[in-house]
Amino acid sequence: MRFRKLVLCLVTQILLGAIDNHSHLKFFAIMGSACLLQQVHDSLTTVRTPQRAVARRLAPWHLWPMTAIRRPRSALTSLPAIGALAAAMAASPCATRAADPAVKASPVFDWSGAYLGAHVGYGFGASHANIFDGTAYGTRDHFGGTVAGVQAGYNVLLPSRVLLGVEADITFPGYLDSNNVIVSTPAAGRVLTDRLDYTGSLRARLGYAAPRWLLYVTGGLAFAGERFENATPSLDEKKLSLRTGWTAGIGAEYAIGPQWSARLEYLYSDYGRNHVQLGSGLQSASTFDMQTVRLGLNRKIDFAGHDTSFGNGGPSNWEISGQSTYLAQAYPSFHAPYSGANSLAPNGQAKATWSNSLYINAHLWDGGELYFNPELLQGFGLSNTVGLGGFSNGEAQKSDFPYPRFNPSRLYLRQTFGFGGEQETLESGPSQLGGKADISRLTMQIGKFAVLDVFDGNAYAKDPRKDFMNWAIWAPGAFDYAADKVGLTYGATAELNQKNWALRLGYFLMDAESNSNNFDMRLFRRGEYVAEFEQRYMLFGQPGKLRTIGWINSAFSGSYRATLDNPALNLDIAATREGRIKYGYVVNLEQALSDTVGLFGRWSWNDGKTEIMAFTDIDASLSGGLSIKGTSWGRPDDTIGLGGAINALSRDHRDFIAAGGMGVLIGDGRLNYRQERLMEAYYAYAITPKLTATADYQFVVNPAYNADRGPASIFSARLHGEF
Repeated sequence: MRFRKLVLCLVTQILLGAIDNHSHLKFFAIMGSACLLQQVHDSLTTVRTPQRAVARRLAPWHLWPMTAIRRPRSALTSLPAIGALAAAMAASPCATRAADPAVKASPVFDWSGAYLGAHVGYGFGASHANIFDGTAYGTRDHFGGTVAGVQAGYNVLLPSRVLLGVEADITFPGYLDSNNVIVSTPAAGRVLTDRLDYTGSLRARLGYAAPRWLLYVTGGLAFAGERFENATPSLDEKKLSLRTGWTAGIGAEYAIGPQWSARLEYLYSDYGRNHVQLGSGLQSASTFDMQTVRLGLNRKIDFAGHDTSFGNGGPSNWEISGQSTYLAQAYPSFHAPYSGANSLAPNGQAKATWSNSLYINAHLWDGGELYFNPELLQGFGLSNTVGLGGFSNGEAQKSDFPYPRFNPSRLYLRQTFGFGGEQETLESGPSQLGGKADISRLTMQIGKFAVLDVFDGNAYAKDPRKDFMNWAIWAPGAFDYAADKVGLTYGATAELNQKNWALRLGYFLMDAESNSNNFDMRLFRRGEYVAEFEQRYMLFGQPGKLRTIGWINSAFSGSYRATLDNPALNLDIAATREGRIKYGYVVNLEQALSDTVGLFGRWSWNDGKTEIMAFTDIDASLSGGLSIKGTSWGRPDDTIGLGGAINALSRDHRDFIAAGGMGVLIGDGRLNYRQERLMEAYYAYAITPKLTATADYQFVVNPAYNADRGPASIFSARLHGEF
């Protein structure tokens, strides 16, 4: 039917063309052309699925460029021609749509004004360093790695389409140690390492702006923050330094929506020579330059406040959002007759973490979706994230970052196959594009993400940026799930969803060794296999879910008992590493008690024979609690959380720690074993719908399973914003 309509419209256009020299048919010509455009537009923007046809209205940004309708040049004097035209148009389906408005030309992107954005890319450079401590030592080196950062600027567009602008940016290296080492210079009994903490620039831009394209050159001041580390057997000193230089580059920018543009940029930066003297008297003179290629997104800033959402104004098949979470923790001193390398320091301290995330999600094709989640992570956990089995801060990574570090945390492809029938609405979120979906569906996912992104969901205890902070409460403590030091891995999953149940399966890469950022690439021979069954039900009129998880790890790991049985190893568990199997299970419950109160609980267990590979030193854990919304006291967006956990070690694991062995997070040198017990309470106060402040208290008895130490009281403050 649609093909027939298009043919009739084309016939109309041919007739109009044949009488192009007759100006008093201008009205008919314009109407026929507009109708043709509308027919083509409708046919190209209708997506057909096995169940239905879904018409999608495209914004003017999808219609660039449009061909203008030429003005007729002369008059028509043949009345038979008019009659023929009228008859053709009466037979055309276009006649019934004469009242439809003509397609308008797409708007021109406004390149002027303020903007802010983010970028990711790759930076590489060369360095030359000389150090002097009575004897001169020199080193030349090359370095490189992933980078990411933010930028802000202001543009002025002249009537000639020449653009003048100014931009400031700051860029941070990747989270891997190798990404931030500029140069290491060995000397007698010491190594001086020059680390890059950040780079930045303040630049002018000169360019030419087309309706959707911008080509520009840029240049200005460059600066870099460095950290010099002098490591010797008896001394560990550090010195911060700031050096300046110049930068220049070129770039191209493309408008992808009324408020958004994407760019590709190249910068060369020369940071000149820098002289540094450390407290020990060691002197360093060094130079380095750097080249950076980066992709970026910019969002125009509306100071008038007309924008309703940060993600608005982009391509219709994208969803862009973000979050920022600052979490500070502190505790007073507590009783501890002795401490070890992995002990919670008894003299009290305060630490903080800060995470910033951008979520760029896109519809690619029918059922196909792409998710990208770049993050900047900064901060330290208490005692460098050791000393507790159930650690107190879910935002504290096992890598300490004094300045923000870039991590391309998630990048994965998802494909959903609908089986028809009843549908449900999927709400937009950081890991979910919004829209309708068949309840009966198969969803497959592959790429980089966290195991717990797919498995072990829980409505009341899941996200340390929003609810409970303790590792043993927001996650199953004994689930040694595959992850690098920042909690991510590579894998593939499949989920079969039905109205009352779901089945999930997954395979993930395991660490090459315990607590590592490297993965064992012996696919399927090494790795983690996970299966989860979720049952949905109603209890006294309230919804609930029961999830059961089974998992098996095949990893290059050490044995606690084999290490203890060989005194010659001196508790070096790495000497016993070989291919070994570790397995366990999780039972996860969430139950609504009312519209405002929810109950949750988890029981998790593993066999406890081999070293922990990725998560934490827990072999059995029971946790549970309540989540209470503030509706009854007039604060419906506020939440109170009350929870607790009991953690335990296997016999082999506790014997290893008692003998002086070191786990991933624990190791006091000695052990008077008791179960680790903890409770947590928080109040999350919604300042606005997008900004929440949380006060949290945790009380830990027998920290790291040691009755000789503690108890410890941990106080936390968290500020979480979404945009």
